[in-house]
Amino acid sequence: MPPVLLYYAIPAFVFLFCLEAWFSYRENKHFYETKDTFSSLALGIGNIVSGLLTKALIFGLFSLIYRFRFFTLDGTRWWHWAIAFLADDLSYYWFHRSSHYINWFWASHVVHHSSQKYNLSAALRQTWTGNITGAFLFWCWMPLVGFHPIIVLTLQSASLIYQFWIHTETIHILPRPIEFIFNTPSHHRVHHGVNLKYLDRNHAGVLIIWDRLFGTFQKEEEPPQYGLTSNIGSFNPVIIAFRTWTDLIKKARHAGSFRNALLYFIKPPGWSHDGSSLTTRELIDEYERLHPDKPVR
Repeated sequence: MPPVLLYYAIPAFVFLFCLEAWFSYRENKHFYETKDTFSSLALGIGNIVSGLLTKALIFGLFSLIYRFRFFTLDGTRWWHWAIAFLADDLSYYWFHRSSHYINWFWASHVVHHSSQKYNLSAALRQTWTGNITGAFLFWCWMPLVGFHPIIVLTLQSASLIYQFWIHTETIHILPRPIEFIFNTPSHHRVHHGVNLKYLDRNHAGVLIIWDRLFGTFQKEEEPPQYGLTSNIGSFNPVIIAFRTWTDLIKKARHAGSFRNALLYFIKPPGWSHDGSSLTTRELIDEYERLHPDKPVR
């Protein structure tokens, strides 16, 4: 069976977000909103259930691929784990970046961005459909190269555990070497911001170096506004989990051609065949056209 490292961390997650909620209430910070928090918890529970149903299948697929491996990197040497960590983190970066540029993946990932509050409970706000729609494909190369499936799934869980603590406004800026190398609350607040300069930035898992290398890094400057460019407008976890999927299907049905219908699933969020909605790039271009003296990036 695949590792369940993430599930063992759940009690700590709950304790820490309760502690932050208490701090928010005591200091009158308004980090939390009751309905929003319960939506996040319900979505987190749904993610756990869907994960229990799909992780074994993914482990089986990785095990099958591992039989055809090029090398054997089974964790018996420390450097197997070191290289695997970098491989996993790079895989996460490209999965996460793709989830912001391809509607098929965004329809699942949008759940995580749907809260207009930024707090530790929002870290638990996770998709119910990510594994079903192929998020695991970004890691399939690892068992083929030779990393044992247990290593792959363990590092995936460790990455998600790391990312829990960065969903907070209670930690501001950390020492410069940490901010330069690692994903931090400051970097991830940018990622959740809907300010134009923050859209589709800072896709890191553990290491922010990938964003620096591939040109998607943005330093936190102005205070982030959280949520979506067009918010879902519901606290119902079922609606949050499936609204974007139903919207995509409706748009595809009325796209006018099979080509346009297909493009709705492979183009970036906001793309439309008739210009009725705009992508991030189009939103920025439109703003800069109207404000030529105020470039966004």
